[in-house]
Amino acid sequence: MYKIFFKDRVIILTKRIENDLSADFSSILKYANQGELQQFIQQFDNDESMKRAYIYHHNANELLQHFRDCFKNLPAAGGLVWNKDQTAFLGMKRLGYFDLPKGKMEASETMEEAAVREVEEECGISGLSISKKLPRTFHTYKIKDQSIFKETHWFEMVYHGDHTPQPQVEENIESVFWVRPHELPTHLANTYPSIIEVLKSAQII
Repeated sequence: MYKIFFKDRVIILTKRIENDLSADFSSILKYANQGELQQFIQQFDNDESMKRAYIYHHNANELLQHFRDCFKNLPAAGGLVWNKDQTAFLGMKRLGYFDLPKGKMEASETMEEAAVREVEEECGISGLSISKKLPRTFHTYKIKDQSIFKETHWFEMVYHGDHTPQPQVEENIESVFWVRPHELPTHLANTYPSIIEVLKSAQII
């Protein structure tokens, strides 16, 4: 199953519709061809009263690729970064929202290299090690009239240095700060659904 976020709304791709379908769904499509898929996505994108929709197909990975093909793709990578004693992780305020460090991958980079570089650039630190890979997140947005599909590869990391993180202001980051897990509820009302998915995958919430 894959969750594709349209801001705070979601399209769920699944091969097990009978197990994954929830009672609050707005619409459902059995994948047949790209034309119908494109039309379904456009309808969902335009109708903000639709909060949750489902698309199903016998092969979820194949369905995800069909979905990607309806957009301009922008691969990205980011990190959930713990301090040395793993009592707090790095959060940030970007464009008024609680966020985690992430950004666009460059053509020559591996996912791991991109994730480390983005954390270093956005938080002004170095001395990171990756501890494990976390599940990907997916969301869409528009740049002018172009629809973008952003697939972010996430990694759990540890910061081994002692420098105070500094925000990369040119990336619209207002502040960078350490968050202890018990402090997280104060941020959850002002963050993105995809960030909540990352925090869930790391078993912080």
